[in-house]
Amino acid sequence: MKGIILAGGSGSRLFPITKVLSKQLVPLYDKPMVYYPLSVLMLAGIRDVLIISTPRDLPLFKELFGNGGWLGMNFDYRIQESPRGLADAFIVGADFIGAESCAMVLGDNVFYGRDFNRTLRNTRNRIEQSGGGAIFGYYVKDPKAYGVVEFDKNGKVLSIEEKPEFPKSHFAIPGLYFYDNAVVDIAKDIRPSVRGEIEITAVNNAYLEQGTLTVETLDRGMAWLDTGTYDGLLEAANFIETVQKRQGMYVSCIEETAYTNGWIGKEDLLRLAAEYKTEYGDYLRYVAENL
Repeated sequence: MKGIILAGGSGSRLFPITKVLSKQLVPLYDKPMVYYPLSVLMLAGIRDVLIISTPRDLPLFKELFGNGGWLGMNFDYRIQESPRGLADAFIVGADFIGAESCAMVLGDNVFYGRDFNRTLRNTRNRIEQSGGGAIFGYYVKDPKAYGVVEFDKNGKVLSIEEKPEFPKSHFAIPGLYFYDNAVVDIAKDIRPSVRGEIEITAVNNAYLEQGTLTVETLDRGMAWLDTGTYDGLLEAANFIETVQKRQGMYVSCIEETAYTNGWIGKEDLLRLAAEYKTEYGDYLRYVAENL
């Protein structure tokens, strides 16, 4: 399975912070925001990752990650010239996806919770073995501002609505999607919406019509954090700071994940630790010596 991080857009809701810097490169406590969605793909066992961004910002992502070899991964990069919708990522990345299935995560989505890696791996395995598509449902008190999914007791999706006035459930759809290879052709056949965008909802509805779209609910122990506003950015950073200082374990540390996945060795991790004269480097040394 291939992985895609969609990191485009202007980030206008965070101006002036993002006037000259991609939102996905803004610091979220002690690491760039893009580390958090990247860690999601890594937890799913995905080593081949495509980052899609704007002509202005893509060179910065290349400078940050390079070819991914330092993580035991393979990184590729594509430009999205203009914001043409989330599903445009599957068109832009069609040659990267090739004949494989894929997972896409939005570059500003932050997830944290117990056993999340098991959920991700199970979802990946199901898509690779049985095909179809999979989305996630996260319980929120007031889902009117989100895409909302209705589903039966077996996790089969019954309906999807965008920002409904009268939601059929309390489960919002986060920016994390798993699809079989058919998603490329589905995306290419979608007509742009009135906004001029190739909507991800149209992709999900195509799988829904086929009867092959399922939902994985994220339990109450999961955190899905909004980073799209000043307050959301601060609250997410405070959450991460609290978890790390109380538990002593870092959230979305990609070097640690690469190490625990067996993609890099102890000496590799120590070499990376030596590059950071910070608490982050101290933590990497701790992981190498104790985990």
